[in-house]
Amino acid sequence: MMKGVSFFVTVAILALASSLASAYDPSPLQDFCVAINDVKSGVFVNGKFCKDPAMVSANDFFFSGLNIPGNTGNKVGSNVTLVNVDKLAGLNTLGISLARIDYAPYAVNSPHTHPRGTELLVVIEGTLLAGFVTSDPNKLFTKVLNKGDVFIFPIGLIHFQINIGETAALAFASFNSQNPGLITIANAVFGSNPPINPNVLIKAFQLDKGVVEYLQKAFAPN
Repeated sequence: MMKGVSFFVTVAILALASSLASAYDPSPLQDFCVAINDVKSGVFVNGKFCKDPAMVSANDFFFSGLNIPGNTGNKVGSNVTLVNVDKLAGLNTLGISLARIDYAPYAVNSPHTHPRGTELLVVIEGTLLAGFVTSDPNKLFTKVLNKGDVFIFPIGLIHFQINIGETAALAFASFNSQNPGLITIANAVFGSNPPINPNVLIKAFQLDKGVVEYLQKAFAPN
């Protein structure tokens, strides 16, 4: 009898431990936890300290500027204006964030991943080709998106968008994380600091040494 009780107690403890070790944004146990950097101000929750509720104001839940187009005068022709917990303190513990994405004609939002969040993309203006690649066996899903269309990029998967129209395009993205993270594939592989050993990239990508050296120079951090 005691062995049976011990077994169920062990199972219950393991189940509780696994729930506490969840990698996703935690469910809040209070109305809000406005993020603050002052360690003397409150309780540490999910990477941030909570501001004293008595000091919280409406401005802690406010962000202005997503009506302003981002600067697309760069090599890829796109610009992401991210509103995460670092930009809007009131998002802390709420498990959401968003972004404005501007695309010049034929611009690309380069292949990238968000390690901590699924993305929902809504096209506001223009025509985009959007897609993502699954884990092994690396199946590609693509869709042409027009004004008003919605597309989902599952958490952690490599995805991209390209403006296939002759005019500028605009989209808004939402994430189920206050800080979804960003890994741009080309920048991470060829622009890491310090650089990845060229021999690794030569063999992994089946490229000549000169090509690898060129790409590492092109993507080197400023």
